[in-house]
Amino acid sequence: MADRPPVTSDFYDLEALLDEQDRATLHRVRAFMDEQVEPIINEYWTRAQFPRQLIPGLAELGIAGAQYSGHGSPGRSSLFDGMVAMELGRGDPSVATFMGVHGGLAMGTLHLCASEEQKERWLPAMARMERIGAFGLTEPEHGSDVARGIQTTARREGDEWVLDGQKKWIGNGSFADLVVIWARDVETDRVLGFVVETPTPGFSAVDLEDKIALRAVQNAHITLEGVRVPEENRLQDANSFRDTANVLRATRVSVAWSAVGCSRGAYEHALRYAMDREQFGRPITSFQLVQDLLFRMLGNITASAALCARASQLQDCGMLRDEHASMAKGYSTMRMRETVGWARELMGGNGILLENHVGRFVADAEAIYSYEGTREVNSLIVGRAVTGRSAIA
Repeated sequence: MADRPPVTSDFYDLEALLDEQDRATLHRVRAFMDEQVEPIINEYWTRAQFPRQLIPGLAELGIAGAQYSGHGSPGRSSLFDGMVAMELGRGDPSVATFMGVHGGLAMGTLHLCASEEQKERWLPAMARMERIGAFGLTEPEHGSDVARGIQTTARREGDEWVLDGQKKWIGNGSFADLVVIWARDVETDRVLGFVVETPTPGFSAVDLEDKIALRAVQNAHITLEGVRVPEENRLQDANSFRDTANVLRATRVSVAWSAVGCSRGAYEHALRYAMDREQFGRPITSFQLVQDLLFRMLGNITASAALCARASQLQDCGMLRDEHASMAKGYSTMRMRETVGWARELMGGNGILLENHVGRFVADAEAIYSYEGTREVNSLIVGRAVTGRSAIA
């Protein structure tokens, strides 16, 4: 038998773009996912529960809010942050989503929209993952049109704000310590941001059940009934939906990286399977059609990762625009959907068994494909940039 080459999906060695320190941390993340997450994740995925016992180990990696500086955050590059998201997604998309919500959406909002006093009050504990964050934007009746359709209201009463409304699909929402809630000021019609610390009277969160994707992520349906938030918990630099969009632009690139990770995880499991599987008296890796599937998957992964790497570089030098983030997210998730499907195809019927892992990536890809901007919306953002005309109603 010929010597087996190592199983890797970094075909163009993009990891070499990182410095030695960042590569070492990336390898620690990879080892954690392989050694601590992979052996248990199928059980939690089946039970639709998040393995919270992993949180201390994730905290020790020092990756929460990696691309932000100060207040306990490590201040690494967006490129490093993206590759970490990819490694998390390669191991398990649910864990990647948990970290994306906490370290990206929640901590990112505070870094970009909070006052210095607020940052010091909340961020160090979040960086240590002693307090977990969530991000409440999407509503039951408003997803893609949430910029114009936010129905959750904020009413000022003296030194307090009263919040009423509902939020849906809120990752970490049922167990988070801090939830960023976006609401419309009934007096000015402006979209404002608030930090609701749980438990707070009038705040309730119920996990959504019977999901077919990202089952280990606990998405909550949040109800706010007369929730009183002190003025000191209103994010001082969040005064319009434009501020919300600044957060989403950064995290959309991270989601694109997570999609590449999902593709990589499915590909690597399929490649290992193909190396061991024999049919017609020989390993299936010797079949032309199997090698063609591997070529297609690896091509998608390499192209998507290269696109994401450039988007992260633009982010690091302050040149990232909405259309750049949308191209990265839209393209990478389209290619992800193809790639996980081909990985399942390569494995035949065995691909639908959780014990072979690929089926989990196939299912989870459906959620990544839609959240943080659907393909349709991202295509229209890019279309507006290249034509000068908006096709969004």
